[in-house]
Amino acid sequence: MAKPLRLGVAYDFRNPAESGMSHQALYAAIMDQVTWLDGLGLDLVWFTEHHFVEDGYLPSWIPVAAAMAARTRYVRFSCDVCLLPFNHPIRLAEDLAVLDNISGGRVEIGVGMGYAPHEFRGFGLPVSRRVSLTDEGIAVLKRAFTGEKFSFEGKRYTFQDVAITPRYVQSGGPPLWVAAMSEAGALRAARFGANLLPQGPRAQSLDAWTKQVRADGRDPASFRIGIIRSCLVTDDRERDWAAVRVAERRRMEIYNRFREEAGGHGGVAGITEAERIPQTWVVGNVEHCVAELSAFIEQHGLTDIVSWAVPPGLRPDDMSASLERYARDVAPRLRARFGGGA
Repeated sequence: MAKPLRLGVAYDFRNPAESGMSHQALYAAIMDQVTWLDGLGLDLVWFTEHHFVEDGYLPSWIPVAAAMAARTRYVRFSCDVCLLPFNHPIRLAEDLAVLDNISGGRVEIGVGMGYAPHEFRGFGLPVSRRVSLTDEGIAVLKRAFTGEKFSFEGKRYTFQDVAITPRYVQSGGPPLWVAAMSEAGALRAARFGANLLPQGPRAQSLDAWTKQVRADGRDPASFRIGIIRSCLVTDDRERDWAAVRVAERRRMEIYNRFREEAGGHGGVAGITEAERIPQTWVVGNVEHCVAELSAFIEQHGLTDIVSWAVPPGLRPDDMSASLERYARDVAPRLRARFGGGA
């Protein structure tokens, strides 16, 4: 049986001048918004990570999650994704242990390898190390999550007699997710026994992962599959979609720039939108959103979906009406169909 459905929101904390807010004001407003959404019954808050971006793209998600955890009771925190080449795995394991305790066991971790050349330059790392840093980082995290003392010797990291303290609240540590934009990423997720964040063509990500998991003698239904698929709940598309569409175009511009600069690193070259698992916005009234998301969940076997809460340039309050209807009207109907919730 598939895992019960979980629904939530995603944040990147990008704050271009169009918002008219200071970074401090944006952070405060999003903190209030997440507290409110927790009370409305959403399941998830995810973050994305990038570095050295002029509009303040979130570079460090764990402090934000910790602040939110202190103000919430139910939502679980994770990321899509934490860029492992820029995060020392032992320090990351320690930070996650602290967050697991602050949140009462409400933390998960999604990892990927990154591809933007300016980030590797900023951290003084050659792009050629991205695969080894990611593979060894995942291996170290899995050993750290056991809570037992361990040693590790690899090409990039060597540790002797390390044990993470404080101990994790969750047995086995935070649930692990691995992003896949290509078959190599899908096989990595399968090899490490991780939940899947399929970000590329279905054949190379989701289908390749499913095939390998079954070949390894495991049931894909025992894992979670998650994606960012945004939803604007409105009875007046003409009135409400225009501003969100502008913000969405602004959000995508930076990824297009990263891909151009990367020249194909990370499996991003040659991928068309037609090949991808759809991540376009679902826009319409409650009935439309429920129908579209239901078909999407069934087609791809998804267990976790998050919607962009505040596209860059908008203010949190600009999205409040849609988010309330998403939490009160759309989410309960999807959970009734696919399981989940209280």
